[in-house]
Amino acid sequence: MTPIDPAALDPSVWTATCLAQVERAVAELRRGGVVALLEGDQAALLLAAETVEQPALATLQGASTTGKKGEVRLVLTSERTQALQKRGLSLPANLPADDVRVLSVGGALAAEAIRQLADPTVAAFDAQALGVAVVGDVSPAFAQGAIELAKAARLLPAAILVLVSRAGLDHWVDPAFRMEARDLAHWRRNAASNLRRVSSARVPLEGAEEAEIIAFRPHDGGKEHLAIIIGKLDTTRPVLTRLHSECFTGDLLGSLRCDCGEQLRGAISAISQSGNGVLLYLAQEGRGIGLVNKLRAYRLQDAGADTLDANLQLGFGADERLYQPAAEMLQQLGVGAVRLLTNNPDKVTGLAQCGINVTERVPHVFPSNDHNERYLSTKAMRFGHMF
Repeated sequence: MTPIDPAALDPSVWTATCLAQVERAVAELRRGGVVALLEGDQAALLLAAETVEQPALATLQGASTTGKKGEVRLVLTSERTQALQKRGLSLPANLPADDVRVLSVGGALAAEAIRQLADPTVAAFDAQALGVAVVGDVSPAFAQGAIELAKAARLLPAAILVLVSRAGLDHWVDPAFRMEARDLAHWRRNAASNLRRVSSARVPLEGAEEAEIIAFRPHDGGKEHLAIIIGKLDTTRPVLTRLHSECFTGDLLGSLRCDCGEQLRGAISAISQSGNGVLLYLAQEGRGIGLVNKLRAYRLQDAGADTLDANLQLGFGADERLYQPAAEMLQQLGVGAVRLLTNNPDKVTGLAQCGINVTERVPHVFPSNDHNERYLSTKAMRFGHMF
């Protein structure tokens, strides 16, 4: 059978094919399966470090192109690698300022040890005793792609990687779970900006009885973002708008560790009192790291880290949220200019960079309590929030 040249396909068909391959790979990583990234005549077999089990690890340890067993690499973010220094990992001097690091992993290293290296919430251990070291023999496309896939799977940003010949890939990975490394950036942009309105209903809310909720689904079929329209929007003037990242613990359970619940209900009330506006409820829990990783961050905070350092120890950036979904929703609602209800200057900048005119920042401040005082102080001192 003659292979199909992707360049000869209709661009929309080719894009859909690429996206579907990434989405299948993400699901496979979550269940502990092996996927493959492709670049030129090489391929990289990947396992998510968080979900790795011994049988799958043994498969990778036998797949090296050198013919030796155990030529396994562990890919971590630079933030996570720096955190491992406190547990004995030795880093060479004058390392380049890369976003990711590649570590050699001996063939005898068990799956449990790899999970320890990826997860800062596990019991203390000596990283130096595990015999890992920083190496530079994996291309940036493979290393960065591995981290990107792990994040897309809402797992810890860490992956196991082994290089193999592309020609011999059939022995290791089903075609359904292979993708070109270059397609990952394209997938992320599409998932963030291609939203489709799928449902809406009038939902009277406490403090805002004239309200409608509109659901927008991303192209990748992931979790929906919601637009809560309060009153009748007047798009001839800047619309009072709140971007609110979902917070299961604060919004639903009333957690006192953050101010999210108060911000959500306060925004609904403020928009209602102003006459009209929109609250975008974005599926970006924990500043984009997901609920499970947010709970891990809480454990690190209980051990002494602040909210920013906890994210870095897990291997994430300080804030992993994207503003393209919010901009896309506003554009579909006919809103081109907003008065943004926020204390976070990054939201103003991020939304403006996505084509939305932010004419004013409207403060959105609530009193602290004994449980969130340090959290709010960190937001002010280290994130630059204006209270």
